[in-house]
Amino acid sequence: MRIYFLILVLLLQWNTFSQKKSTETSGLITEITPFKSDKDQVFLNTLLRNLKPGDTLKLKPGFYTGPATIKVPNIVIDGGGKATISGMANESVIYVKADSVTIKNLHITNSGDSPDRLDAGIKIIEANRTIVKNNLIDECLFGVDIFKSDACIVEHNDISSISRKPLALKGDAIRLWYSTNNKIMFNYWHKVRDMVVWYSSENHFEGNKGVGNRYSIHFMYAHNNRIHKNEFYNNSVGVFLMYSEQTILSENLIQGSVGSTGMCLGLKETSSNQILNNRFLYSAYGIHFDVSPFVPEKINTVVGNEIAFCNVGMLFHSDLEGNLIQENYLHDNLTQVYTRGKTANGNKFNGNYWSDYQGFDKNEDNVGDVPYKLYSYSEHLWAFNKNVKFFYGAPILEVLDFLERLAPFSKPKFVLRDKNPIYKWEPNKERNY
Repeated sequence: MRIYFLILVLLLQWNTFSQKKSTETSGLITEITPFKSDKDQVFLNTLLRNLKPGDTLKLKPGFYTGPATIKVPNIVIDGGGKATISGMANESVIYVKADSVTIKNLHITNSGDSPDRLDAGIKIIEANRTIVKNNLIDECLFGVDIFKSDACIVEHNDISSISRKPLALKGDAIRLWYSTNNKIMFNYWHKVRDMVVWYSSENHFEGNKGVGNRYSIHFMYAHNNRIHKNEFYNNSVGVFLMYSEQTILSENLIQGSVGSTGMCLGLKETSSNQILNNRFLYSAYGIHFDVSPFVPEKINTVVGNEIAFCNVGMLFHSDLEGNLIQENYLHDNLTQVYTRGKTANGNKFNGNYWSDYQGFDKNEDNVGDVPYKLYSYSEHLWAFNKNVKFFYGAPILEVLDFLERLAPFSKPKFVLRDKNPIYKWEPNKERNY
């Protein structure tokens, strides 16, 4: 009986742990209280000089000044949630130049503002296995700059840039440059310019939240990265994949990407990516395909995504073929799919739900009896005159669109054909075609 009781207790504990893990939130997990008085300043480098590998420096509540440089490997700097380190508007606040350093529970503020030096709150330079955890980083041009460093962990940080600068002149929340196998998890970045991943592969991004920025994450020449269960709100662009391959973007929520170039997801000359089970909502464009896939035989797979309440659900910038677009839920978009080329039908559309489908399901197999066919009628007008788009959604264009469908004065533009449109959307259902 004791064995059974012990097993039951362990199962209950594991269930509790699993629930906590699944509901983990973005941002700080323990409160950081900035130390406001700077009268008794302590130069942080004076405390770092005597550290040896394996040491932990627990800072007392107080005001510390940088720039500070960590050159000793395998040490821990713990602010206890009540220590402030200021760069005094000079340069980067903390430089990490040794492996296996942990920086946690600090308020890091007031870096320099030089974009040439890439002034940052924490600058990691060829220092592997660095851990940056539960820090409040504000009034720093860049938040965390990771340069040629691998296997680092950046988690549960609250990051914002210099408040006085306009958005385009702010720095990036986190910047990865020639860095691999890093984990960027459960951070909250806001009022920054971008979060960038350049020339950096095999990194994992999960549980992060980005609000009010330009690019939530911008990838360039960055392959085999994983972006899972992040939330990005009210940014100009959600995720942008540029010259990057073998990325898996799954179960993310991206919404409110507005403006003339606002998009939830941008694909620029990129191939072999998997876009799975995301929600792209309330934006100018849901997905923007620009010369993608760049390599025709390396298809992009777009499956199980909800694309809704957008001006344009999917925009194809060219006639390039090779995207598999299947089992997506497209509804309540002003235009489901728009192409600037001749047609989008070179891509394989199969088994998607289209809220504007006009057909029946007589045999009740939840597949439309006739294919879904999309033609461009009034949308054709702004291909010749962009100013017409000002009246997008206006009653006059709705009437014109109706008349064009009723008795076309010119041949409409054929956009796409879906052989097996879903008649009624049932999420999480296996389908065989």
